[in-house]
Amino acid sequence: MTLYSRITGTGSYLPPRRVTNDDLARQLADRGIETSDQWIIERTGIRARHFAEPEVTSSDLALHACRHALEASGRSAQDVDLIIVATSTPDMVFPSSAAILQHKLGIAGCPAFDVQAVCSGFVYALTVADAMIRTGGAKCALVVGAEVFSRILDFNDRTTCVLFGDGAGAVVLEASDTPGILASDLHADGSHVGILCVPGNVSGGQVLGTPLLRMDGQAVFKLAVRVLEDAARATLAKAGKVDADIDWLIPHQANIRIMQGTAKKLKLPLDKLIVTVDEHGNTSAASIPLALDAAVRGGKVKKGDTLMLEGVGGGFTWGAVLLNL
Repeated sequence: MTLYSRITGTGSYLPPRRVTNDDLARQLADRGIETSDQWIIERTGIRARHFAEPEVTSSDLALHACRHALEASGRSAQDVDLIIVATSTPDMVFPSSAAILQHKLGIAGCPAFDVQAVCSGFVYALTVADAMIRTGGAKCALVVGAEVFSRILDFNDRTTCVLFGDGAGAVVLEASDTPGILASDLHADGSHVGILCVPGNVSGGQVLGTPLLRMDGQAVFKLAVRVLEDAARATLAKAGKVDADIDWLIPHQANIRIMQGTAKKLKLPLDKLIVTVDEHGNTSAASIPLALDAAVRGGKVKKGDTLMLEGVGGGFTWGAVLLNL
């Protein structure tokens, strides 16, 4: 029998503290930096984002999201035999946030590891989990995107600090005899490392470089729209599908203009585009599963729908997954 993998449950979690554009504008004004709600909305589509409290880690956010996803799937933590966490903001240098999450779920023994592909992380993690299930390496996986990006923002740079937020999203991916994940397409090009990065590291107990996010917004925008279309079309071709077969486009929630530009290139009406960037901001690896869960729980996305998930992030990494829910 041919093995496939299907998403059987979704979950998400946002830290309680909601930070509006006006809240950020007041914070930046105290530093002598001007911005406004209108300036941020016009350029990004973002109205608010959520920030975690200082003691809250990525695995804490992931735990809540996983519990919601397990409940939705009718599974318990004891059923899980694989945990993959996509994150660029892990709890510590090591062990992985996935291992820490495993312990918080009250289980042990199954493989647990992190994937670091920044904003493409969830697409990467889902592809890896699908491959492991198809080859018999797992039967019930938790695939998670979790971030506390507020920890790596430079609040003296109004062009980047207004973009990002914290949160977590998760799916339960299970072995199935009917196709769920239809195809995927992953890429990276390290020659673009400088346009989006956190150029710092720890050495001898000291931080070397700059442990805060740096981004060339114009360069990221130009690259993102092109590679997202390419990845989506390559994924459709692998699955033997066409643009019109997509019921919903769920892209990485980076910027409303990038998202709308990709939808137009795929000839999809904008009402087929799932948008949460207005309330979540850019939550990096968490943004796709957060948007997916919001769409499922909001009644837009239903069982049997065909979804295109796609992301692009620092590295530079990008990729897409086509699936039947």
